[in-house]
Amino acid sequence: MPGPHRRAEPTSGPSDRDGVTDLVRWAAFSCFLVPVALLWYGTSFAGAAGTALGLAAVTGVCRLLLRRSERVAARPRAREGGRQTHRGGRHAGKNTPVD
Repeated sequence: MPGPHRRAEPTSGPSDRDGVTDLVRWAAFSCFLVPVALLWYGTSFAGAAGTALGLAAVTGVCRLLLRRSERVAARPRAREGGRQTHRGGRHAGKNTPVD
């Protein structure tokens, strides 16, 4: 359809953010926002600070695990000594009758 409307083409530049980065940014925002909300509703400063530290620790561990899983998923699969590996599907066992 001619006209000024054009589909946006995906770019693959440094301006693209990956999902893990976005997730960690939202988690960091929550680490700030939750204690502020707790203070607003009358929780003690020590309780809000403890909550902030706990959220920061969980966020850090999740970030490490997500990055690790990305690295593992990006690794090329190496052949295991010429053995063929079967993934999924039905396989007949030793004592299974085959039609």
